[in-house]
Amino acid sequence: MENKELLAGLEELLKNFLSARGYELVEMSSGYQGQDLVLRLAVDKPDGGITVGELGKANRGIRELLEEKGLTGESFTVEVNSPGLDRPLKSKADFRRCAGRQVKFFLIQPINGKIEIDGVILGVTEDGVQAKTSAGDCFIPLSRINKAKQIL
Repeated sequence: MENKELLAGLEELLKNFLSARGYELVEMSSGYQGQDLVLRLAVDKPDGGITVGELGKANRGIRELLEEKGLTGESFTVEVNSPGLDRPLKSKADFRRCAGRQVKFFLIQPINGKIEIDGVILGVTEDGVQAKTSAGDCFIPLSRINKAKQIL
């Protein structure tokens, strides 16, 4: 399962599977522990707030799906976790979910001479995030965001 195409296909399969059940695949990684393949998934609800019971249900469903698709030819473990409160913000949906909250943006290119910007998200457009900073309102293009996280 080290093949990148296979992992990309598996990620798409899991996104669709989880989406149909009202969940969102936030992040997926895989690796080996000894001889066992470990598939790690961060899963949440689109509006956040997934419960431990829901994570268990998602884990069981994913294992059943992988067995049904015949993807269990080797010894594997599936770990399904919440992305946590300090999850990285990557998509427009992530930024929308954090509207009205304080966020730290780490930029690829400076805006107004700054590579890091703290601000409260005022809105999200197709191209970027509008934030209220200590220096005033600022538009941050999505293309310039390396990573971002909510300040707790």
